[in-house]
Amino acid sequence: MDLNNQTKRSPVRRGLLRGAVVACCAMALSTAGAISASAAAPTARTVDHVALGDSYASGPGIPTQVDTACARSDQNYPSLLAAATHARLTDVSCAGATTTALAGPQGAQRPQLDALDADTDVVTLTIGGNDIGFSSDLATCAGLAAKDPTGNPCQTFFTSDGTDRLEQRVDETAPKIAAALDAVRQRAPRAKVLVVGYPDLFPDDGVGCTSSVMPLAAGDFGYLRDTEKKLNAMLAGQVSAHGARYVDTYTPTVGHDMCRPAGERWIESLVAAAPAAPAHPNAQGQQAMAAAVEQALLRCGAHRR
Repeated sequence: MDLNNQTKRSPVRRGLLRGAVVACCAMALSTAGAISASAAAPTARTVDHVALGDSYASGPGIPTQVDTACARSDQNYPSLLAAATHARLTDVSCAGATTTALAGPQGAQRPQLDALDADTDVVTLTIGGNDIGFSSDLATCAGLAAKDPTGNPCQTFFTSDGTDRLEQRVDETAPKIAAALDAVRQRAPRAKVLVVGYPDLFPDDGVGCTSSVMPLAAGDFGYLRDTEKKLNAMLAGQVSAHGARYVDTYTPTVGHDMCRPAGERWIESLVAAAPAAPAHPNAQGQQAMAAAVEQALLRCGAHRR
């Protein structure tokens, strides 16, 4: 896939995408009984897009950083998507955000949900990774790897009491996601809500790449991959029960995980080489995520919410 072409659209392609977004949003409005049938047709009006979420949405480290407090880039997937659709973007995604930061303050930042209102057309949301503490878990796993680089000390540590504590955290986060989606719907009752999943961080085949820049034990890559898949599966399950749509960013990023060499890697390793945060999408990764959301918007016009 030529990611440059994902953001450098032809005028016809951009027009089709924008029309699809407007039609999709108009359908949602019509379904809610909020507008007349004549108003539901695609028009030239601007789509109001609000981006919520954590660092996988904000794009820490990717030039140009436009909000240092939230480590937000103007090349993150919400910005790329808004450029492609000519939407009016309100981006309140913020590094470190949990589901708590949606309804409550995050340091000096206002609750992210405050950006929503009855006129919001599209909401994108990437959240949940910080709720399970995935970044700190990776640091724990990296520390354990030094003592057993060929084994699976991370998995052993998190399952030592007979319960997979990371899986348990995923399960405990599910009702938080449900509550967050209900809160989004309450604030933006007519919006098309897209929950954007997490991209492929680890080799999908489970084969590790233990090194100085990837200090994880060889046997733990499969465990961490499975944990991420459980998180994405939980998110997908919650959206289907709460009138939203799940965007799979894992499948289109397989083969571009942290273990790939520079140029093929869309997720930076634990010691980042490209300007991006460790274990986070780089500029190419954000482009891939934007492309996945774009495709979801193109498809959504064919399905009622």
